[in-house]
Amino acid sequence: IVGTDGLSACVIGGDSVTLRTVVKTNQQEDIKWYFNDIRIAEITGDLSYICTDVQCNEGTERFKDRLKLDNQTGSLTIMNINTTDTGLYDLKIISIRSSSEKTFHVTVHDVPAAEQDEMKRKSVKKGESVTLDSGVMKNPNDLMTWHFNDLCIAEFSEEPAKICTDIQCKDGDERFRNRLKLDQQNGSLTITNTTITDSGVYQLQISSSGFSIIRSFSVTVTDSSLPSAAGAGICAAGAAAAVLLLLVAISLIYYKYQVRRKETRMQHNDQANGVYDLSPTQSDVPLVDDVHEMPSNHTNALITNTTNESFPNHIVTEPVAVSEV
Repeated sequence: IVGTDGLSACVIGGDSVTLRTVVKTNQQEDIKWYFNDIRIAEITGDLSYICTDVQCNEGTERFKDRLKLDNQTGSLTIMNINTTDTGLYDLKIISIRSSSEKTFHVTVHDVPAAEQDEMKRKSVKKGESVTLDSGVMKNPNDLMTWHFNDLCIAEFSEEPAKICTDIQCKDGDERFRNRLKLDQQNGSLTITNTTITDSGVYQLQISSSGFSIIRSFSVTVTDSSLPSAAGAGICAAGAAAAVLLLLVAISLIYYKYQVRRKETRMQHNDQANGVYDLSPTQSDVPLVDDVHEMPSNHTNALITNTTNESFPNHIVTEPVAVSEV
């Protein structure tokens, strides 16, 4: 809440706050900023010397690159403000003829991370409405401006009275097509009948004579007709597993095929060289090396054919009759 005197403000952690000098730099002025009596920023009128935080005081990193100086006015912006930034900020403007001082009191309201996330991150389904809460009560002296991706989409002030949304603020721009509503009590913005293209970053700027506060909101509009990211991830994982199993099965089949092919080739080579497999799996007629070893109930013996892989046609000999002794 920006104070009516323009010198005090209460903000929420994560906001960006600009402390305004309401002057313009020139070659006769030196602007210095102090936080609790410690110099944190300085700029000369001719821009020959500019420093912030650790550059002004070596070894001091309270703000850790979160300070920004306006080269034109010397205004100081504190980005991503937090509770440790609560305190008094003194501005000293020194020129050849005179000098002046101004004090700003900043109070940072500590909001739990869960509440900040709920307030500043919105997720809605396509077609639903979403409200971005300003978190303040409208002050008559404040100018409240809403931006979407750096485009002004709504503006609200009471002195002089002015309320505009979308095409009223920017002629020819009909991105939201009269789907924006401003709360006249606090300046909160409502977007009706949301679309996917409404997703993005929205910024509320609250400006007064002494302060400018920027509050950011992230809006995500989802299409319920499309599969969710989680569902898509599960489907992708399932497909990958199926492909992996298929590859394993193919590998096993190929391996077995190669083993059987090798065994068959070895058997053919052994037969061609006159070597026979006498394992239990063989079901051929018992082979004999000598006529006398022939079983007694056989009266004839057949001389087996000779086979060679290089000669596909078998040479067959006629059976020879052997009489019993």
